[in-house]
Amino acid sequence: MERELSLELIRVTELAALASAPWMGRGDKNNADGAATEAMRRMFDTVSIRGTVVIGEGEMDEAPMLYIGEQVGSMNGPEVDVAVDPLEGTEIVARGLNNAMAVLAVAPKGQLLHAPDMYMEKLAVGPALAGKLSLNDPVRTTVEKAALALGKPISDLTVMILDRERHRETIAELRKCGVRIKFLSDGDVAGAMAPAFPEAGIDLYVGSGGAPEGVLAAAALKCLGGEIQGRLMPENDEQYERCLSMGLTDPRKLLHVDDMVGTSDVMFAATGVTPGEFLGGVRYLGDQRAETHSMVMRAQTKTVRYIRTVHYLPNKPLLRKD
Repeated sequence: MERELSLELIRVTELAALASAPWMGRGDKNNADGAATEAMRRMFDTVSIRGTVVIGEGEMDEAPMLYIGEQVGSMNGPEVDVAVDPLEGTEIVARGLNNAMAVLAVAPKGQLLHAPDMYMEKLAVGPALAGKLSLNDPVRTTVEKAALALGKPISDLTVMILDRERHRETIAELRKCGVRIKFLSDGDVAGAMAPAFPEAGIDLYVGSGGAPEGVLAAAALKCLGGEIQGRLMPENDEQYERCLSMGLTDPRKLLHVDDMVGTSDVMFAATGVTPGEFLGGVRYLGDQRAETHSMVMRAQTKTVRYIRTVHYLPNKPLLRKD
């Protein structure tokens, strides 16, 4: 993939963020997500790729655009797999909370895991713990190994987890271990990425979240030198068969980063919609201008670029529906 593609990807996430930001705090997650999805789709048409959506808004009969299997891009350029979440944290935007982003990942064709829409058990860490922990271990063992590897007491570890009833036993065990816990209301991709950013102050991300979000996080962590391990959690025969139909011969296999995003290059781009652990949100500056904060990174070079952009909104025709 050409490195010039990175700036084009940022334009895609920027437009999605700008389109969804007006819905912040209005209690309408569906319209927020719809605005982000439509804007992202429009901007993709200008990008020089022949892309196929492998992780998107659902199947063709479930989503009007950015559905799994949809072709995106100008149809000139490299053939690539595309994973998108136009608004990662729809409920966050609806409630006016932190950590909502527009995110996408692009990799050479055939590289990205076609993750079904179900839960995935996850363990995500930053570079300092990459390769040193296992999702197969009990959470207490994981915490003990992490503290030893980082050279600090367990009481100084901070573990992030989604605040969900299904995590009740894990949370109780973490409290017995004596770690600090930072709860996440939503925003599974941002949560899994957090341990790779020292400024976030997070050592581990544990618990279950969406499988598609796990693949997006894997793309980011491959670029950042971190690690995520995952295991799909089919809840019934129908979900198990769904995994098989998508080419997953062993649905309960322990998945590593290379299983999710391949062994070659991958690019990841994100723009904050609301302020988060490592990206600012959309800010309205007056005079019909808005500021966005984005990042784009590439696994091949491990380069991470932060981009602050001031947009003059009347000159954004793709934001308009007419």
